[in-house]
Amino acid sequence: MKPLLSALALGLSLTPALAEDWQQVLDQARGQTVYFHAWGGDQRTNDFIASVGDRLQDDHDVTLRHVRLADTADAVARVLAERAAGRDSGGSVDLIWLNGPNFLAMKEQDLLHGPFVADLPNARYLDLTEGSANTADFTVPVEGLESPWRLARFVFTYDSARIAAPPADMAGMVDWAAANPGRVTHPDPANFMGTTFLKQALIELAPAGTDLSLPPDDDSFAAATAPLWEWYDALRPHLWRDGLSFPENESIQQQLLNDGEVDLGMSFDPASAAAAIADGLLPDTVRVHVPAAGSIGNVSFVAIPANASNIAGAKVLANALLDPETQARMQNIDNLGAFSVLDPARLDDAATAAFAALPTVPALPSLQDLGPVLAEPHPGWATRLTDAWQRRYTR
Repeated sequence: MKPLLSALALGLSLTPALAEDWQQVLDQARGQTVYFHAWGGDQRTNDFIASVGDRLQDDHDVTLRHVRLADTADAVARVLAERAAGRDSGGSVDLIWLNGPNFLAMKEQDLLHGPFVADLPNARYLDLTEGSANTADFTVPVEGLESPWRLARFVFTYDSARIAAPPADMAGMVDWAAANPGRVTHPDPANFMGTTFLKQALIELAPAGTDLSLPPDDDSFAAATAPLWEWYDALRPHLWRDGLSFPENESIQQQLLNDGEVDLGMSFDPASAAAAIADGLLPDTVRVHVPAAGSIGNVSFVAIPANASNIAGAKVLANALLDPETQARMQNIDNLGAFSVLDPARLDDAATAAFAALPTVPALPSLQDLGPVLAEPHPGWATRLTDAWQRRYTR
């Protein structure tokens, strides 16, 4: 089967100008090595990225090198250091899996190449209309400086053989924890998963009329978080280890769930429970739970630093990640299970059929099961929440 990218490069459903421009990108990319700086903490994701690299090599003679990050901020710091040293081209970072505060920091400091997304042939499968999830990153307008590649949703996990479904909302967590002392915890808010737990509670508990899309100042932060801290003060005494210590990250909390030490896990990947069951890391009775009003969701993006050495190759990789065949492989629970960013209404019959035929398992929710998407607050809220939590509960 001819790769979709090659078909698009020949002008299938493209204007002649775009087809010609894209062919130039493919020609420039041939022989390049793209250093893709992406979180490396999940082996299934690492394996999927490697599989994309194999196809990139076969189809376009572009080599993908996955630079595995513990923290995306490390790649941002590298680009900043290179810029400070006057290295405006020939940089060591070609593509970054970027989100939220890190995107805002790079955008504000003019560290990003682009806009480039509209030039990707596979962008035709995206909803890029104003207000869509693909056009904003934690409320910050993307403006073509990032290309989407997978969806993320905050979910809880629990073992249905031990407990019934968790409470329907964050407010009910206090009574539930009081009835099950020591069985609930959350990752340390120094980790993004712990911060997300607090943001989910903030969204549900903030006074009516609070606009979390705006950056907070001292007054708006104090007013919005007053109910959150009252709620957390009531919750904390019932947490695992009396709320005096916390798992370092979601993986450690997942291990606590597997070991029966706690009754709740949490993740930003709705397929993580099904994947963990397949890998023998959770019992097959674990299920996914989403608050009734919905949960925080966002799109994972990739971006090209302005000083990247291999901009053409980075564009080819970003485009490959949007290939409907690649997105269907990604959403297949046997591979990764991450939900696609493509607009189903824009797919042809063959791609639609490929998604419809994907396997499912009991621990894998459908998009309908996940309910409404709650928009991420402005990045400034996360920073202030983390700082405030540390002041209140660790000193």
